[in-house]
Amino acid sequence: MGGSEAVPSEWDARPASREALSTEQFRVAQTWSGPRQARELLRKLTRWRPTYRPLIFSYLVIVIATFWVTGPFAGVLGWPLTVLWTWPIFNTLTGIVGIRRTRRALRESKARWAGREAAISDSLLVVVVPTIGRHDIYPALERSIRSYLAYLPERFARLRVDIVVDEGSEAAERIAGLADGSELVRLVTVPREYRTANGTRFKARAAHYAHELRIREHDDGDDVWVLHMDDDTGVGPDTALAMARFVAEQAQAGGDAKHLAQGILTYPREYALNRLTWLADSVRPAEDVGRFSAWTGSGTPRAGVHGELLLVRASVEATIGWDFGPRTLVEDAQFALIFSARYEGRSGWFAGRSYGASPASVHDFFRQRERWSWGLAGLVFNRSLQLRNRVLLGYSVLSWVVGPIQNVGVVLLVGVLLADPRTSPVTLVVIPLWALNMAYTIWMYWEGLRVNAGVSADDRRRWWEALAVVTLIPFFGLLEGVPGLRGFIKFARRTENKFLVIAKPS
Repeated sequence: MGGSEAVPSEWDARPASREALSTEQFRVAQTWSGPRQARELLRKLTRWRPTYRPLIFSYLVIVIATFWVTGPFAGVLGWPLTVLWTWPIFNTLTGIVGIRRTRRALRESKARWAGREAAISDSLLVVVVPTIGRHDIYPALERSIRSYLAYLPERFARLRVDIVVDEGSEAAERIAGLADGSELVRLVTVPREYRTANGTRFKARAAHYAHELRIREHDDGDDVWVLHMDDDTGVGPDTALAMARFVAEQAQAGGDAKHLAQGILTYPREYALNRLTWLADSVRPAEDVGRFSAWTGSGTPRAGVHGELLLVRASVEATIGWDFGPRTLVEDAQFALIFSARYEGRSGWFAGRSYGASPASVHDFFRQRERWSWGLAGLVFNRSLQLRNRVLLGYSVLSWVVGPIQNVGVVLLVGVLLADPRTSPVTLVVIPLWALNMAYTIWMYWEGLRVNAGVSADDRRRWWEALAVVTLIPFFGLLEGVPGLRGFIKFARRTENKFLVIAKPS
């Protein structure tokens, strides 16, 4: 990579062994023996395009089958199902727009950057990695930090990695040792007595402390970019190249420059301790190339952003900060909505991926989704945010909260209990919309599995994985919907909010 496309110098001081490196890093270190191999690896990582085929095929099958079996008269469930199964259509259409936008963006990026794989940015890139500093988190943190040192220096001439941890954390000594291993890494310790002006807690408090530190050090100019990452989320050569391309494009864009961007969250198979939660997380990269691409990629991130692989211009972040108050649980989404109100049309999307880990257990998966729903419900009723953004968010949250009663299995059970199992709508006009909603759901799990398998060390998508991910969609719907409903109930009951950090597989 870089001008000579040699292996990053950071590898020279470390033995390329499975003990010292993660599976993915070991594979990359073995592959990158020269310029030709580097180019081949980058082509492999960037040749992917989202496909319409699963969406079209499943839509045709579902719409034909539904018309075939639907009776002429609606039962007692007619009106509820007409509303519930049609309700997600706006999210579905937005996701389809996002697929088209992603395909176009990938084509344009390839054409614009053909022959320019050696792109290097002169802007300062500050990678901010907040961590709770527990011993069970440390292995994933170390894996992530090593990936930044391996790939980012070849694309960013100026780079710093800030590990942000609370004073007195249990793994503080190990984290300090990790920071001492490279001059590019700095340990930022948040003092126990530190309080924000609005009393913000949890991860947002740490992010705001690092934000204020950058301002004091004058690292908040237009030519400084901040990359926010989770402590279990690494990068690859595609990430570094895509971000360098994006930053270089903004330097040339003048008054039309973007100030925020996000890529694709992926989950390599080898980072997953639980194969069921890994399959369930197929939905996340698909959302990034669908709905999130449609909103963030079109200029205004009204659907929110993720807390990792979030690239923000430092001068713009300095105007927003992270001090959102003590009840904040989803600071990333709140940042996105404030950004949307102040900098409409100034966000972008890039094709680079981040490499993270799915929750280690179904229980952790459940807690993660519950916290997200809990926090997002709070944003819907936060009057300090722009109303039109809250309306869109409210629509999405409601789609999530009613998930359990939209579930096919639940509907059939209710029908049996009511002695009227008919699921016909009050009008056949909505059947194509029902079919499209279900087809898009199938596409998300199918395409997301394809993405996650493709970034794994063994990039073959096994036949049983594809069969399982589609068959288990009703179960995954409950796995997503039940904690979504619980999170909303906790918000409505004003339960004391907690920021639960789940275990991070290494």
